[in-house]
Amino acid sequence: MVRLMRSSYCKQKNLTKYKRRMKKIIYSLAVLALLFTDTSCNSNDDGGQQEIKIPGITFDGDVECCSADEAVQIYQFLQTVKIIPELTTVVDGQYTVSVYNSTGTLHTGYNDLYFIANKVASGNYIKEFSVSGISPVMLMTKMNMKHSTPISGGVKSFNSGFTAVKHGWISFVMPTSESGYWTIGYDANVLGRKGSLAATEINVEALPAGQEWIKSFKSGDNTYYLSLVNPTSFVTGKNDIQAYVSVKSHVATNPYELASDEFVIDIDPRMPDMGNHTSPDNSALKRSTDGSYRGTINLTMTGLWRIHLTVKDLQGNIVAGGDNLKDGFSSLFWDVTL
Repeated sequence: MVRLMRSSYCKQKNLTKYKRRMKKIIYSLAVLALLFTDTSCNSNDDGGQQEIKIPGITFDGDVECCSADEAVQIYQFLQTVKIIPELTTVVDGQYTVSVYNSTGTLHTGYNDLYFIANKVASGNYIKEFSVSGISPVMLMTKMNMKHSTPISGGVKSFNSGFTAVKHGWISFVMPTSESGYWTIGYDANVLGRKGSLAATEINVEALPAGQEWIKSFKSGDNTYYLSLVNPTSFVTGKNDIQAYVSVKSHVATNPYELASDEFVIDIDPRMPDMGNHTSPDNSALKRSTDGSYRGTINLTMTGLWRIHLTVKDLQGNIVAGGDNLKDGFSSLFWDVTL
């Protein structure tokens, strides 16, 4: 009994620590949005200009690089995220491209990725660059097989008026384990100079118990993946809920792109530890202009929520899930613990 209580306490402690760490994601996004709309950070109260100094950066008037105001915005954003060191690459010996997220680590399910390019000579941030060809591959050594995983439809500027920070995402279908490991590569173009990160081994952690953010279903000849976006930002009460629907490539090692098929995803959140009670005022996820699916979810109390999913086509026919919901069970669900 003592051992059981200690194990339960440790699991809850680890889950709490993990949730606190992961909640930095939504904070980072808010900080980035705020900083990119505020360019007065180097003005003093008298209307004069203070000298801007950023560690490791020299401002030399290089038109390839950000202005001092722009550089401050990026630098302050970078204080809210951590670098994923394995994913840094050098382009033409003149530039580096680095990748960041809230923790500097990767886990199963949805992961934000932020790309920043620097000029080696001055350390300053580059205004214009692009990233493409993100290629995550799982090498299943025991089975001698390879496969990929869902990725964003492209790497885009976080703000259309500010191009120095790019955003994309990867949703890993499984963690690194004794059975296999992940590699990631990508291509970069910095001011016409091309470079790439060759396939590099990275570690993908398993989510703690009570968190399952990616699920799959089959329809016809296709396998689809449902990736829940950053549920660690959920609070008790009503929440906006966002997800992506990706389709498995016919070539297993090619990344799984966003599905062209359009669905409606009904949600029925229930608490399996509390008699499978549900909650009112939930709205189905429908596809928006950015390619994601958005709806509303009402989580009335803390604890484990199992979000049962019913995927329908636009004619209302059930494609996947939705089975035996009257008894609080479904073959298709996400788990989120508040």
